[in-house]
Amino acid sequence: MGQITLRYWAAARAAAGVASDVLTVEGQLTVASARDHALALHDHDVDLARVLAVCSVLVDDRPVGTNDPGSVPVPVGSSVEFLPPFAGG
Repeated sequence: MGQITLRYWAAARAAAGVASDVLTVEGQLTVASARDHALALHDHDVDLARVLAVCSVLVDDRPVGTNDPGSVPVPVGSSVEFLPPFAGG
């Protein structure tokens, strides 16, 4: 067992209502399953699903880019950053 940290920035933070969550997991996840965990933790806010759908994602400071989120591994001990589009950038 280990942990994976989910960090939310800007609109994602506002929609989640927290800056981060820590998941206790038995093995590695994928970016898609990490996003599903985030949505399950905050199912009271439909805005989070909308925001996460447009976020850029980093796994341990490495951009996921256009890779399939279902195939990008998130090893135990990693962090996943959800970065919404920013105005002017």
